[in-house]
Amino acid sequence: MIDPTAYDQADFIPDGHSYFERWATAAEAFREFMPAERMKLDVAYGAGERQRFDLFLPEGEPKGLFFFIHGGFWRISGRKDWSHLAAGAVARGWAVAIPSYPLAPQARISEITRSIAQALEAAAARVDGPILISGHSAGGHLTMRMVCPDVDLPDAVRARIAGILPISPLADLNPLIMLPMNGDLRIDAAEAETESPIFYPEPNCAVEIEVGSAERPVFVDQAIRMADAWIKAELIVAEGCHHFDVIDPLCDPESPMMQRLFAMAEG
Repeated sequence: MIDPTAYDQADFIPDGHSYFERWATAAEAFREFMPAERMKLDVAYGAGERQRFDLFLPEGEPKGLFFFIHGGFWRISGRKDWSHLAAGAVARGWAVAIPSYPLAPQARISEITRSIAQALEAAAARVDGPILISGHSAGGHLTMRMVCPDVDLPDAVRARIAGILPISPLADLNPLIMLPMNGDLRIDAAEAETESPIFYPEPNCAVEIEVGSAERPVFVDQAIRMADAWIKAELIVAEGCHHFDVIDPLCDPESPMMQRLFAMAEG
């Protein structure tokens, strides 16, 4: 029997519940800092109310597109909480798209996967060059799903994906079936099979999986198992980082995480 709190985070991180407000405040400050002409906000990629993305542009012609997918166990949050994570990529000359997507329980995970593929295709149509994809937690799951062969992406978009960086990803959804949150997620055995990246062949693009050493053990285990399944993937265990601060290096253009990420598009 799985511990019902095994995947919980805020109660197990010092001052954990404050991060949500801190992220939203940092995101708003970033949007206020960015020149209006370098932001394209609330760009529709579908008919749904949450099918929108924000696009942040660098000075000059973008080197490519960095596509970031937020977490929240497919149930909470949206693009406006994560704008600040575009800072590092924009400073390196890349355009950054951050989508919202339909949330559970209104949407199943398979529907969310399709929605993110729509968002990626729409963002790619606005920015030329290589594509790098990253996401955190549930967003890490969706990051890996974008390079699975069953996802409906145009060949021209798929060919542009130079690499992915899933951070603290959920690779195998089977354990979540037994958790209280599945009352919202409604994962069954069939969806756990089709929506778990760990059951798909590894992609041709570069893959780096990152997880914090101070995360809940199940997240470390998921990252290790995913790296074992996709044998060419690099696994980085960030010393001392927990589930909420492991994404901080995305804000710093010179962080080792960002240097490794953008090396994927150069190699």
